[in-house]
Amino acid sequence: MRLGLVMGEVGSGLRRNASMVVSVVLVTFISLTFVGTAILLQMQINQMKGYWYDRAQVAVYLCTDTDTTGNCTGAKATDDQRKQVEEQLKGPTLAPYIEKTYFQDQQQAYVRFKQQFKDAPTTEFVKPEYLNETFWVNLKNPSQADVLQESLSKVAGVQSVMDQRGYLQPIFNLLNASSYTAIGIAALMLIAAVLLIATTIRLSAFSRRRELGIMRLVGASNRFIQTPFVLEGVIAAAIGAVLAGGAITAVVWFFVRNYLTKRFSGVAFIGMSDAAVVVPAVIVIGVVLAAVSASIAIRRYLKV
Repeated sequence: MRLGLVMGEVGSGLRRNASMVVSVVLVTFISLTFVGTAILLQMQINQMKGYWYDRAQVAVYLCTDTDTTGNCTGAKATDDQRKQVEEQLKGPTLAPYIEKTYFQDQQQAYVRFKQQFKDAPTTEFVKPEYLNETFWVNLKNPSQADVLQESLSKVAGVQSVMDQRGYLQPIFNLLNASSYTAIGIAALMLIAAVLLIATTIRLSAFSRRRELGIMRLVGASNRFIQTPFVLEGVIAAAIGAVLAGGAITAVVWFFVRNYLTKRFSGVAFIGMSDAAVVVPAVIVIGVVLAAVSASIAIRRYLKV
């Protein structure tokens, strides 16, 4: 097969269908950008889960003078009840599950509350006695919080035992929903790209139908006839895929690394190493889909 002749045919086809080629590039670019973004978002969610779940604490809230929930009867937990909870936390049943524990009294809880909600008008009406004394517990394995809940939730003076992961889960559910939405949009865009590539190849073949007829008459092989059309689709898709890879890299570098990381230093974000994994995968996906769709389209047109 003469490479120069094949590439000449490819160049001719790209020039004749320039507008369709640009459309293929743009659709491929947008769809693969969505694909890469969805993958990176899922990687970020998994990274944040591992980071925050490992740091999630279990809070053992003690009764206050105004509590009537849980085991509370409108009376503050006594010193004996607090000591009983502390003994259970240090006892042989729960100690193997616990990494460390610290106690927060009402005044400490009040100071923490004012720091967290310093701009909220409700801080003016909150007094230390309204807030719970709390045992904050770090577990060796955060997934074993049920052990503490079962052991302490019925103890006198305990209002409730809360696993902080319960507060994080709705956030991760929302992020997962965003990721799945991006994947769904990406899938639709990829379908549109595949159909557009197939249409472009058929139009290119139709515009050169007389040349194709002559090539068949002189004995040109099916492979020789099909290769330029397949390469047209692959080149257009490859350009879009490379642009998508550049966009993904730019998002990670400028938005994630140079914006989010500096403003949220306590959060583990994805980095350029993650982008280096996703970008080649996105480019391969684009090229393979283009090659397959272009090959099928030209085969059907030529009825090979």
